[in-house]
Amino acid sequence: MAAPTLGRLSRGRWPGTSAWSRLLALHLRKSHSGAQGLLAAQKARGLFRQFFPERGTKVELPDLFDRGSAGYSPQTIYCGFDPTGDSLHVGHLLALLGLFHFQRAGHNVIALVGGATARLGDPSGRTKEREALDAQRVLANAEALRRGIETLAAHHQQLFADGRAWGTFTVLDNSAWYQKQHLVDFLAAVGGHFRMGTLLSRTSVQTRLKSPEGMSLAEFFYQVLQAYDFYYLFQRYGCRVQLGGADQLGNIVSGYEFINKLTGEDVFGITVPLITSTTGAKLGKTAGNAVWLNREKTSPFELYQFFVRQQDGSVERYLKLFTFLPMAEIDHIMQLHAKEPERRGPQKRLAAEVTKLVHGREGLDSAKRCTQALYHSSIDALEDMSDEELKELFKEASFSEFVLDPGTSVLDTCRKANAIPDGPRGYRMITEGGVSINHRQVTNPESVLIVGQHILKNGLSLLKIGKKNFYIIKWLQL
Repeated sequence: MAAPTLGRLSRGRWPGTSAWSRLLALHLRKSHSGAQGLLAAQKARGLFRQFFPERGTKVELPDLFDRGSAGYSPQTIYCGFDPTGDSLHVGHLLALLGLFHFQRAGHNVIALVGGATARLGDPSGRTKEREALDAQRVLANAEALRRGIETLAAHHQQLFADGRAWGTFTVLDNSAWYQKQHLVDFLAAVGGHFRMGTLLSRTSVQTRLKSPEGMSLAEFFYQVLQAYDFYYLFQRYGCRVQLGGADQLGNIVSGYEFINKLTGEDVFGITVPLITSTTGAKLGKTAGNAVWLNREKTSPFELYQFFVRQQDGSVERYLKLFTFLPMAEIDHIMQLHAKEPERRGPQKRLAAEVTKLVHGREGLDSAKRCTQALYHSSIDALEDMSDEELKELFKEASFSEFVLDPGTSVLDTCRKANAIPDGPRGYRMITEGGVSINHRQVTNPESVLIVGQHILKNGLSLLKIGKKNFYIIKWLQL
């Protein structure tokens, strides 16, 4: 599609910086049903953090989603995802959930893959420039991201339906309109509407300019392209709302200013929280702590365990952020948890809901099988595991493949797997009860392996040394 032509230039009123809460409360009081509105509901859950601008010039943000208002129609909301890697991670999940909540309320949503903007690199929240990616790498990443987003959208549609009429979910790539642009033509048409002083005042820009490395022109121009994306989607799809992480507010403001200057129309931005580690670091590829949504990079078992291990202090907040569970049900789950905290009920429910959304019902079943086999001494679960699940467990447990020789003993097995030290110390580890095979303690180092006891029907042996060290052995030519 050709890019939309730039419309007339009109002067938009810069909104005030207060009174959002009063405006939202007024909207709720005006609601015909008296029920909590979409925006307020997600604000209460903690999913929607900031709204910009707080006041519109012609229409208010809550009115766009008020079914009782005159001329109401479903809205279009978008969020961008740059393919700097070949998978989304947990840090992206809240933005997707924000889109899903709008879709569930009957609105149309767009996930925009930044096949063009990824070539520049977003400087927001970064202390140094991203590693440059060549065109082929970005193209491959963009296709992988598209598949990942479409898979999540399909799981959402199939497994979380609530009986309401939902809006549409569309995946676009901004390279579709930028590859048809000529640089000089684009700068002539767009560049005159951006003021250098305003662009330089953005926090992300100021932070980078003050850093030892400085800021490249490509990074500086990023916010212009993101603003144009918003304008393009507004013109072609009637998109009035951009969703983004809390570190995207500056880029969202640039889009608002651009559209308001050109058209005089109101558009809005909504931010979602950033997910951080226990040390306060943002979860992501750059920080090296990403929990990926692609099964090949983070298995369903690992994703499930990430959420099961959440601390009591954060699990209620995460249930509100990462699931579609009603608030009343979350309250009930937490009340049960207060009575039996050792059961870790909220953590298990959180892990189940997220894993089902990301990997589907089969992925959740796989995560539970792996958990039962590795941590709950379930022989049945271990025997039922697929080869794919075994490969995914390699990340948690050492894996070896051996041919079963006649007379192979417990001691032979432990040494082949490099599970115990050589010499008397390793021998004593067995006799003193520090070794188990398939969740059964073995204390005789000379015991010969028995198929059906030490070796399961799927040709596996799960060797455990101490409390936490696991070794998976696949026996060949049985």
